[in-house]
Amino acid sequence: MPKRVQVVLTQEIRKLGRDGDLVEVAPGFARNYLFPQGMAQLATPGVLKQVEFRRAKEIERLAAEKEAAEKQKTALATIGRFTIKKQVGEDQAIFGTVTNADVADVIKEMANIELDRRDIEVPEISRLGDYTIPVKLHPEVTADVNIRVAAL
Repeated sequence: MPKRVQVVLTQEIRKLGRDGDLVEVAPGFARNYLFPQGMAQLATPGVLKQVEFRRAKEIERLAAEKEAAEKQKTALATIGRFTIKKQVGEDQAIFGTVTNADVADVIKEMANIELDRRDIEVPEISRLGDYTIPVKLHPEVTADVNIRVAAL
């Protein structure tokens, strides 16, 4: 009886590996837990080919996402400046603050680019003026968006 068997994981398992990883486990663990739960398959040449094919497709998909993010960054830089209008009190102080949802809305309206508000890091803005706000478009691509806060 072999001491270890090689299996290909079909889903992520904490402390063992991610989907598609080739790992060595005890035969009893594989036979009694991983195989019945559908969490792994025995590593055969056909299964390994499928895993390599899926990895190649995943790499292509990630490259396409990064390219799309680069195009969005170029589009945001082309537009230049976005304007957010807020109600103003005395001494050019605005009522409330500019939120990341406000920035996402103005970008959606002017550039037709859908952004997740959680990817926008807005500093504390309480006065009228021009601000530069970093927007994370992709884990490797960040764009700086110029925002002008103006009076209503």
